[in-house]
Amino acid sequence: MSKTYAGGCACGAIRYETSGVPIFQNHCQCRDCQKVSGTGHSSYVTFGQRAALQVTGHASTWRVEGDSGNEKIHAFCPTCGTPVFLTFEAMPELIAVTAASLDDPGQFVPQAVTYTKGGHAWDQLDAALPKFDRMPPG
Repeated sequence: MSKTYAGGCACGAIRYETSGVPIFQNHCQCRDCQKVSGTGHSSYVTFGQRAALQVTGHASTWRVEGDSGNEKIHAFCPTCGTPVFLTFEAMPELIAVTAASLDDPGQFVPQAVTYTKGGHAWDQLDAALPKFDRMPPG
């Protein structure tokens, strides 16, 4: 039996659900993720089949250029402002939901910390996790 991942924004206007299997779960310490979260990192559950993630409600988006030069598209609720998911111009099949937007955030099992080059001493994450200055090789 496959596990279902479901969640949404704080006000409930946006909901998502998938029974897809995550391909990567990480904490990201890049500056963009710090600004989006308002703290030292953001946490994501990434799925390889964007089409398998059913989204209801309307998300607003904004784009930012990543270190690679490719755009990341941040999706958030226009009503409550909650960041809900992230897509990538160069890899349109991927979608990363924010771990805290999951109905059961305990489903998030981080595998790594990425972009540690942007990390802060006050943002201490699990020392046992592999750490990468940038995104690890695929």
